[in-house]
Order: sequence, then C-alpha cells, then structure tokens
Amino acid sequence: MTPRSILAFTDFSVQGSHAIARAALLCAEHRATLSLVYLAHQAELPPPDAAVRLSHHALQVRQRHNITVSADTRMDFTAVDVAREAAGADLVVWGTAPVRGLRAWFGAHPAIKMLRAGQRPVIVVCHPADQPYQSLMVAVDFSQASHPLVELALALHPSAPVELFHAISTANEGKLRYAEVSERAIQTYREQCRRHAQDRMVTLTDSYDARRNRLSSSLGRGDPARQVLVAQQNAAADLIAVGKHPASAFSDLMFESVAQRILREARTDVLVVPHGFQPASRGAAVGRLATDLPVRRVKAGAPRTPSHPNPAALREPLHLFHIP
Repeated sequence: MTPRSILAFTDFSVQGSHAIARAALLCAEHRATLSLVYLAHQAELPPPDAAVRLSHHALQVRQRHNITVSADTRMDFTAVDVAREAAGADLVVWGTAPVRGLRAWFGAHPAIKMLRAGQRPVIVVCHPADQPYQSLMVAVDFSQASHPLVELALALHPSAPVELFHAISTANEGKLRYAEVSERAIQTYREQCRRHAQDRMVTLTDSYDARRNRLSSSLGRGDPARQVLVAQQNAAADLIAVGKHPASAFSDLMFESVAQRILREARTDVLVVPHGFQPASRGAAVGRLATDLPVRRVKAGAPRTPSHPNPAALREPLHLFHIP
C-alpha cells in the first residue's frame, strides 16, 4: 500500500498550492516520484504562462525535497485524459478551488468524477501542508473494502495515530417506532447493535500488526457522514479516509454517497478510496513484494467471529420483539 508514484492536480489556486506541497511531502516521505498536472475549470482556458508556472513549481519542489518531479506540458486536459493520467499513479492528490453555488449541491465533486473513471485513491487537499499528517481518522463499515482502506491510511504516515470510526445505523429504530414497538424493546435492540459493532471493531483492529498506542477505535450512532465529521472535529484529525462504492453518475446525483457528503462538508483533507481498487501497475507491484509488503503476524486457527449477531442485518428485525 506504500505509494511509489503520486500525481498532483493543480489549478494554481490556494488549494492547488496546498496540493502540490502535500504531494511533495508524501513523495519525500515515501521516496516516490511526483507528476504535476495543470487542470483548468470546465469551460475555462489555461493562462498563457501555465506551462512555465507548472515547470517552476516542479523545479522548486525538486530542489526543496530532493525528489524526482515532472511537469506535464499539456494544458488542455479532458475528463478522459485525467482518468488516463491517474491510472498510472498509486495515489492522486487533488488541488482545485472548491465549486460554489448550485453546482456544489447538484453536481458531483470533480475528484469523484475522476475516481469513478480512474479508480485511484485520491486525497482532496484544503489545508496548508507544512508537516506530515499527525493524526488520521478512517470511516469503516466492516465490509471487505475496509481492510485496504485501513492499510492505505496506515501506510501514508507510519508513525501517525489512526482512529477507526464506525457509525451504527439507526434506520431500523424508526421502523420499530412506526410499528409501535415498546421503548424497552428498542433499547434492547440498540444495545444488541452496539455490542455487535464493538465485536466487529475488535476483530478489525486485531487484524493489524500496529502498535496499540497508534491504532484506536470509536463508535457513533446516526447518519454516517455527520457522525464522521463530528468525530473528526473531536479528535482534531488531519485527514479523513473514507471508501466509495462503485456508482454511476446518475446514481451519485440521485443518492448522494457518504464520501460525497464528507467531501462537501469537511474542513480538513479527505482521502477517498474506491472499493476494489488495484495497484497502478501489476508488474511494478510484483517487483515491490520483497520490500513493500508489511510483515503481519497471523494467529493460528480460524478467524474469530463476533459473539453477537448483527441485529441490523436481520431481514425481519421486528420478529425479535413482541408487538402488542
């Protein structure tokens, strides 16, 4: 999961400068190569000196961090070009000025569009990058996609503390109240959901060979996007990591995902990881096996299953209770 090639997009805005600085720090930390690309807003022409300015940024970064940097001389990138460029990078760092007005509410974030086409992990930068990430928060849903998400977050900064966060859904509680289930039965159901989530969280954290003082976990209840943002503010995390289910443009428009809401409302950097993403280069990945993959202790025996079933996953949760 260690990035060896990073691609940074900039539009020469304040956020674009932050993105270049963050990408440079990550490259210096992981000895990765950096590629800089200028990306103009839709229906906007690049400035006449865009290529010169981008080359100047590359020279500054190369001299300051002693890393390999290249600047793309092409200035008329389309959505297809962006996806093609991103496909060859292990990590994309996105730095464009935020979209304002109705486009921000009824259109997907540009990074989501790129992620949908390119299937590469992308960091959307909004804060100045004067030091490596000091703390990270990872939003997990206990699916198989949570494992590569956590592994990538752990690899971004080997010594930064990482907090795993899960928001327990309360959707079924509304159904129970609509069916006039007693408050005591609802409290019992809520406790069962909490105990199941705790079991799953323990199983997830135990699967990583990380220092105990580095990896922690917490739970919330309610809307996942809102709870993640509240937890991030309480923990003062520098980066939120969240997964993104595959979805069409129409689906993203009609049913806003948790990742989209976090991108729109977060006041810190956000790492969005598409579910099922693969390394940028299969050949390069094979060549790195001897050095990049962490050594993980494997416990003998079958994996421990949660001691409490997931009540929220039952098809008929109302059968757990007696309805007078």
